[in-house]
Amino acid sequence: MSLELKIKNTIRDVINFPSKGIVFKDITPVFKNIFLFNEIIDVFVAKYKNIKIDKIAGIESRGFVFGMPLAVKMNIPFILIRKRGKLPAETVEANYSLEYGATTIEMHKDAVSKSENVLIVDDLLATGGTVNAAIELIEILKGNVIAAVFVSELLFLKGREKIKNKKIEIFSIVKY
Repeated sequence: MSLELKIKNTIRDVINFPSKGIVFKDITPVFKNIFLFNEIIDVFVAKYKNIKIDKIAGIESRGFVFGMPLAVKMNIPFILIRKRGKLPAETVEANYSLEYGATTIEMHKDAVSKSENVLIVDDLLATGGTVNAAIELIEILKGNVIAAVFVSELLFLKGREKIKNKKIEIFSIVKY
């Protein structure tokens, strides 16, 4: 069975979450299957092991779950991109819209240095708002986003097409 099919068979749909009319793709069952989880991390490692990456940035919160093990396996520092008010030191921030609302994310000002190559990790690419905001944060600090990786992608929301910086590679394992 392909990795994509294994993941699709594990992710569950939650109807009307977080609001009416939304079918939420719940990735948390993947966390209970350590073999499947390791396969996902290994695919990301194989894809990016020969590319110069200085930092891996995980987007709150499931981006942390996938990003940190990836950073450990690749021996690359990990940085956090969090919701407003969750980081203790001085931050930069970016606002964005979700498919069901709007919010702000932040990153520490010292997380990325000029010209560092950054790989962004998150669980899902939907409308592209979150990843665009993460890219904006890294670019504010003069870093280079080389790619954004996701476990899954909702193609019908056209998030890939909405990513403003067209030089960035977008990679997802599962496509709905």
